[in-house]
Amino acid sequence: MPMTRRWSIARQLFVLQVLVVTVLVAIGTAGAVLLLRDDTEQAAIDNVVGIAQAVAHSPTVIDAVDDPNPSAVLQPYTESVRLATGTNFIVVMAPDRTRFTHTTAALIGKPFIGTIDGALRGGTVIETSVGTLGESVRTVVPVERDGRVIALVSVGITTKALNRKVLSRTPAVAVPTALALLIAAAGSWLLSRRLRRQTHGLGPAEMTRMYEYHDAVLHSVREGLVVADRTGRVTLVNDEGRRLLGLTDDSLDMPPEIGDLLASKTPVADEPVLAGDRVLVANQRVIRSEGQTVGTVLTLRDHTELRTLTGELDSVRGLTEALRSQAHEAANRLHTVLTMVELGRTEEALQLATAELAVAQQLTDQVVGAVREPALAALLLGKSAQAAERGVQLVIDEASRLDDSTTVPSRDLITVVGNLVDNALEAVAGTGPPREVTVLVVESDGEVLVRVGDTGPGLPEGAFRRGWSTKEQGRGLGLALVKQVADRHGGSIDVSAGPGGGAVIAVRLPVAA
Repeated sequence: MPMTRRWSIARQLFVLQVLVVTVLVAIGTAGAVLLLRDDTEQAAIDNVVGIAQAVAHSPTVIDAVDDPNPSAVLQPYTESVRLATGTNFIVVMAPDRTRFTHTTAALIGKPFIGTIDGALRGGTVIETSVGTLGESVRTVVPVERDGRVIALVSVGITTKALNRKVLSRTPAVAVPTALALLIAAAGSWLLSRRLRRQTHGLGPAEMTRMYEYHDAVLHSVREGLVVADRTGRVTLVNDEGRRLLGLTDDSLDMPPEIGDLLASKTPVADEPVLAGDRVLVANQRVIRSEGQTVGTVLTLRDHTELRTLTGELDSVRGLTEALRSQAHEAANRLHTVLTMVELGRTEEALQLATAELAVAQQLTDQVVGAVREPALAALLLGKSAQAAERGVQLVIDEASRLDDSTTVPSRDLITVVGNLVDNALEAVAGTGPPREVTVLVVESDGEVLVRVGDTGPGLPEGAFRRGWSTKEQGRGLGLALVKQVADRHGGSIDVSAGPGGGAVIAVRLPVAA
């Protein structure tokens, strides 16, 4: 059986608002009608009391009471007053309740039905009771002469007449009530439409399930996820994102590189970013709704190990190419030597063979003698081979001195020297001769100084930011990694122009005691 779709939040809110407004308006209308009825009844009481007192003080009534036939005078008089005032009956009676007047002539001479005790004592009686004309609001007042009650006057208005007056005033209440209901319904409808657009017509159960699904996805996905609002404030980081960025449960302080990327609010695809000791690949998407930017979503993938392997592979590939080139060159020289021996020019052949060995041994002796740190010495020898393959002269400064007892980790030294030399080789690769890269590595005065100069075009501003590279259309992290190492050791980086042009980068790493 197909699942019945439940009402959306917008529809539920609309129905609830209509019900609440209807109940409130109904209560208000009922109160207004009751107040209107009370006001009408009170006005009727004031009216009949005033008319009764006016009739009771009328000389015509006082004089006619003593006549042998009071009805002959009083009946026409009271009827004229009743018609003029819009009351339903005016009864003049004797103290013993005998009626002298009545709207219905057949009831004249018969006893009055109602309370008169208070009026006989000189007071005013006001009551709602059922008489010969039905239920009515009536009053009874005394007719006095010389302080003695000689007759009574009763004036009344029937309840039906009061109800007709209330009904005649109902439009004054009904029209505002109807307008209030229409305005409230229109406002509720507009609000429900806006809410429907914002919630995409989903119901509470559907939104709850969606939240649970999304929450499960956020916690289980193996990519880091960072969500920021339109102001750049981070609102959500999933578990993998916290791990990659080194965030605690209570902290959302982003690394500077990530903060700059979020603040830029620009789409990014596979952008390398440094976060602590990790190399991350970032993809950023700007979220828009109705033409307005509502936030950004940043995903992060850990490429630290991949970058390390790629760097090692590039180094091995470079060394392999250099060795292949050297093997080819050595084969050419060996053929030359053999040919010279066959030609009987043994002395010249020996000089040619030993000259190449001397140059290679001299470079090895220079590097190993100056740099006793084995990993760094091996790196410099490998870079020398790469430089020679590219037609670049790699010069190890004679002042270089670094013992294997230095407290700066070999990994950090290789990162700094390797990346600086690689960038220098790339910088001079497309320039005219002389193409030269100079390296100085020396430990003195409590710090290790690594200085690499080249004869290239120099470094542009911002070269140590993420993503800058000397490679054409490339996105490198070499100089950013160098800066990261310097920052981690509390060191410094100085960039200056070389004497013959190009750039000279000096990195100072304090040595721990």
